[in-house]
Amino acid sequence: MPDQNNPTTTARPRLTGGAPPILGAAVLWGTTGTASSFAPDGAHPAAIGSAGLVLGGLLLFLASRGSMALVTGADTRTRWTLLLGAVAVAGYPLSFYPAVASTGVAVGTVITLGSAPVFSGLLAWCADRTRPTARWVTATAAAVVGCAVLVLGPGLAGVPAPTNATGVFLALLAGFSYALYAIIAQRLIRRGHTSGAVMGSMFAGGGLLVLPVVLVAGTAWLATVSGALVALHLALFTVFLAYWLFGVGLRYTSASTATTLSLAEPAVAALLGVALLGERLPLVSWAGLVVLALGLAVLKAPRRPRPRG
Repeated sequence: MPDQNNPTTTARPRLTGGAPPILGAAVLWGTTGTASSFAPDGAHPAAIGSAGLVLGGLLLFLASRGSMALVTGADTRTRWTLLLGAVAVAGYPLSFYPAVASTGVAVGTVITLGSAPVFSGLLAWCADRTRPTARWVTATAAAVVGCAVLVLGPGLAGVPAPTNATGVFLALLAGFSYALYAIIAQRLIRRGHTSGAVMGSMFAGGGLLVLPVVLVAGTAWLATVSGALVALHLALFTVFLAYWLFGVGLRYTSASTATTLSLAEPAVAALLGVALLGERLPLVSWAGLVVLALGLAVLKAPRRPRPRG
């Protein structure tokens, strides 16, 4: 399997795997907020995200070759790893959406997505004894700062943003959940399992774990046209297609790099808010967008081969 840190890696994985699929997934994730804004007023935020995960996880499982074989034929260690991954998948919507409700979309998004690359780097360091490179640290720091300035720009311009300790903790928990299932998925894929089977198994398991949340919160909103369309969009695009792309990208990109690249998500969400919802960004937010883009560009710029001899 090609090594993303090896300068002799062939051109084909660079074009078909790695950064492009992960950035594509981030673009799809960036539509979540805009799509959710069209849900009926009575729909609970956690139920909206959980409903998308239930249906999207099922679609991933059914459409991915080898998912059933991976679940039924895996050894005990792999099954426990898949279970841990499913718990991490389920933990994301259960912590992220309440965090957003407590702290506001801006603060919750920044803390979650900003902490995820840090958690990924630490988990990779602990699990694989691989220290983060100076390039990754620099690019991630720039991307996190740019993301924070982009999303918190209105607050910096004088618009107050609500926050509380519980919401901050839940946002950090969401960031850890995201980093954990990215690391688990990468390790299983690197062991030789197909990315589709790994993502399908983990997200189907996560969907089963959050199904009680959907039932308890009420499903009346799903019977409306707007509710059904929102749930279908989240399931098909932000879960099924996005995580299929994410799994493909993890074949050639480390989880720590992947979580940094996913910081493109708030940039897409901000641009969609401007284009479709009539929102306005202050100048400081546009500056943050530029810094974020530069950080991602530094991360994926071609590496110069080291001289031999």
